[in-house]
Amino acid sequence: MSDAILHLDHLSQQFPNASLPAVKQVSLTLKQGDLLGLLGASGCGKTTLLRLIAGFERPQSGTIDLAGQRVAGEGIWQPPERRDVGMVFQDYALFPHLTVAKNVAFGLQQPRQKRFSAKQRQALTAEAIALVGLTGLEKRYPHQLSGGQQQRVALARALAPQPALVLLDEPLSNLDVQVRLRLRQEIHDILKTSQTTAIFVTHDQEEALSICDHVAVMRQGTLEQIDTPEALYQAPKSQFVAEFVTQANFLPAQWQKDGWQTEIGWFPGDGVQGNGVQDDRPTPNHATVMLRQEALLLTADETSELVIRDRQFLGREYRYWLVTPSGQTLYARTPVSINLPIGTAVRLSITGGSVQVFPGA
Repeated sequence: MSDAILHLDHLSQQFPNASLPAVKQVSLTLKQGDLLGLLGASGCGKTTLLRLIAGFERPQSGTIDLAGQRVAGEGIWQPPERRDVGMVFQDYALFPHLTVAKNVAFGLQQPRQKRFSAKQRQALTAEAIALVGLTGLEKRYPHQLSGGQQQRVALARALAPQPALVLLDEPLSNLDVQVRLRLRQEIHDILKTSQTTAIFVTHDQEEALSICDHVAVMRQGTLEQIDTPEALYQAPKSQFVAEFVTQANFLPAQWQKDGWQTEIGWFPGDGVQGNGVQDDRPTPNHATVMLRQEALLLTADETSELVIRDRQFLGREYRYWLVTPSGQTLYARTPVSINLPIGTAVRLSITGGSVQVFPGA
């Protein structure tokens, strides 16, 4: 692991009076320049994992190695100020009485940063401010900045000491949609330009998939799957990951004639797909079929029992809400060229070959 910036080995943490661990047996490795998205619902352990890495919490078991040095575990413990880690908080955590320049320089005045001379600290502050595009605003105070600019200051402060690792805890959640879209790409570009290794915590699937090299999905303190964004979306290894990342439709199904029969029709399949991956085990009679919203084709059919309940115009596409005979709601995204009125009975078919199937129904 000599080339690893961060290595976690079976890291666990359980808080007093909690019935389940907040973090359970988490292992992962990041190399120089890696950007990992940590994705999961509220309470799944994302922030606790970040706090363990930063040193704000002590793990009950497991080890943390940072830049080849053990900082936690096996009788070793280094406090946050002794770790080569930068932190960007959700609420920015800027000092309101300090200017942009002094806020950024603050991170260079900690005990670990005594290796920098006064002249070096001044240069590093200027470089970090330039890197986040705030040159010229050095003398402004936080209240004189927009939310996006304040977040850039927080990022510059974390980057100024040139840490081995930067941790970002839902840094965009307090911003409006347009600023989030612009700033998430800017953060990606800044981290890549500086070749900084980082963990980006978010509960926004699109955010994680669009800017990160790898994405890890957490569930009840464990890493359910860690993969490239493309692999995570195209080949989720569990129904939980599929539901959380793809936001697809799921229907109980029964194996019939080399395919899967559901209440809304028959779909081609390749046999059993344990944990989302095809294998050679005998095909079960019952399973759960995943139907991606964007893979569904709608055709008006008066004989169908599947009915359009609502339709949303999203600019480049429509999002249809469909109701099955049993009352289950399905969603389909189609080009605006497919314009079907609410109340229309429709038949579904899929693009892209066979459906993905998960054990159980």
